[in-house]
Amino acid sequence: MAFTVDSIPSLRGRTFIVTGGNSGIGFEAARMFARKGARLVLACRDEAKMKAAAERICADTAGAEVDRVALDLSDLRSVRAAAAAIRDRAPVVDVLVNNAGVMALPYRETKDGFEMQVGTNHLGHFALTGLLLPALLAAQAARVVTVSSLVHMQGSLSMEDLPKPRKYNEWTAYARSKLANVLFGYELDRRAKAAHAPLRSTVCHPGYSATNLQSGGVKAGGSAFQGGLMKLSNAVIAQSAEMGALPTAYAATAEDVRGGEFVGPGGLMAIRGYPALGKSSKTSHDEGLARELWEASEKLTGVTYALSPAKADATAASAR
Repeated sequence: MAFTVDSIPSLRGRTFIVTGGNSGIGFEAARMFARKGARLVLACRDEAKMKAAAERICADTAGAEVDRVALDLSDLRSVRAAAAAIRDRAPVVDVLVNNAGVMALPYRETKDGFEMQVGTNHLGHFALTGLLLPALLAAQAARVVTVSSLVHMQGSLSMEDLPKPRKYNEWTAYARSKLANVLFGYELDRRAKAAHAPLRSTVCHPGYSATNLQSGGVKAGGSAFQGGLMKLSNAVIAQSAEMGALPTAYAATAEDVRGGEFVGPGGLMAIRGYPALGKSSKTSHDEGLARELWEASEKLTGVTYALSPAKADATAASAR
């Protein structure tokens, strides 16, 4: 039976954090969670758009509980401030959806000097997840859902190129950041299992969905031709943002989802259709590379994860 919005169980009494929940699949997933009774926290860079999204969700669902936290994933100071604000308002977090991202931008750097796409899509989320770990471990069965892309299959990764690539191509950099998402999601799950922590980490992708993510990089690059091509493919090939959000909702809420799984559309070439378990690239399962990425990410962000059995148990107990 296909997983739809109606398949989502009651989420009443549970807290969901969605980064980039002001538009696209992040907004649609957030709206689904609110409809099912979750306490929702939107964490977004554009505060005006975030406020408008929260108002739309509240208008759509009577009694929806929607909080907002300013978050710029390209600035580690903002990430730390957002994590502190979330922990203050929600000492127990049931689900963190690492959804926000940028795609195919001309070369830019974050405020901390990292290449913008890997800095935002991976390093910002790596830091946020680590800083929210105490709140996640305080939940009975927390989940971290990291949104990647099928483009990760074209990605390769070396630690030399992680903060700043020696040669830059916007699509190569995007694929690198999305591969980093998958490596991180799987490694987090392995570490949580080794620590006997009450947390499972999954990775999902939306297939090809019509959102404003594609246009962001095109607008930044100033290519009218690419913009027209994206518009045409969105109209002809892409599925709706709501359909694209279903893999996120499935990974975040379905009872049969296990940690370390890769979820995406189950239709033609995994670009359309209802959610199903899929396969990520061979490189994404390289545990040695994942450990290297983890260690490099800790050094670059200054965020370490307290995921040993003793620390995980003690953190969870004290938070309760």
